[in-house]
Amino acid sequence: MIKIVVTGVGGFIGYHVSKYLVNNNVSVLGIDNYDSYYDVNLKKSRVGQLANNELFQFIKCDLTDFNSLEHAFDKFTPEYVIHLAAQAGVRYSIENPNAYIDSNLVGFMNVLEACRKYSVKHLIYASSSSVYGGNKVAPFSTGHHTDHPVSFYAATKKANELFAHSYSQLYGIPTTGLRFFTVYGPWGRPDLAYYKFTKKIFDGETIDVYNHGQMERDFTYIDDIVEGIVRLIDKPPVANPDWDETKDSISSSFAPYKVYNIGSSNPVKLEDFINILEKKIGIEAKKKFMDMQPGDVLRTYADVSDLEKDINFKPQTSLEEGLGKFVDWYREYYNV
Repeated sequence: MIKIVVTGVGGFIGYHVSKYLVNNNVSVLGIDNYDSYYDVNLKKSRVGQLANNELFQFIKCDLTDFNSLEHAFDKFTPEYVIHLAAQAGVRYSIENPNAYIDSNLVGFMNVLEACRKYSVKHLIYASSSSVYGGNKVAPFSTGHHTDHPVSFYAATKKANELFAHSYSQLYGIPTTGLRFFTVYGPWGRPDLAYYKFTKKIFDGETIDVYNHGQMERDFTYIDDIVEGIVRLIDKPPVANPDWDETKDSISSSFAPYKVYNIGSSNPVKLEDFINILEKKIGIEAKKKFMDMQPGDVLRTYADVSDLEKDINFKPQTSLEEGLGKFVDWYREYYNV
């Protein structure tokens, strides 16, 4: 039986990935520290949904504590690791950058060290579309340079990719980084716009619409994210000793290293997104139009051509379908 460690199992993506794996006869060790950045009860509810499956184990562990992490790896002996734990949030990184150093840098380095020590076959880890920062050329391609982040969060995700490459080169650990584009869906993150908008619309409160609704986001439904991750598990990157930076993609390497985008490749204006959400809820939102916030980018737009080429997959869920499923879940979970 395949054994996989999933970090951040109490998180949005970690929960959905783990649910898929245990439902498909994979043994999962879920790790989370139940950070209080957002509602801990929601995180515990997610893990509670998994707890009844005999293929699921859980350990509460802070990834900055290497001894505890090492003990978990030693006991479970995973073949694969899907690292989804991180301090999330662009704007929060401006207010509290030290939290990102601890979780996203120290924690990630400890995961890399555990993978090295226990000869993990493949490490898949969460990067972010935010690494594209100030890039103007769209769609964003993994062939583009990502040297101009506009938030500390983005800088830590770029650093993760660099750390992963170093470990791939030095120790031969196959690593795959996934640049997620605005993931949404049931059991989502309350700090994200679609979730906050939904709550405020139901509560009759005013929503803040930044950049006067003219920002564009490449919204990606959670099931599409999960399918992309799962398809990549048994496809670790292979070292290419003939790799040439003058003609080969910078998303691959002479080391067993690869980076992919996962997005819908269909950016939607914020004002159009709100219109769809209003229809699904059946209530018109009260809106306050505002300027851009520090750390925000005007548009995200994923080029997923290399993902299509390597695993024959491209996200397919429409925003109308995905938001409908989220609103249905929200009504049930919060009894509204």
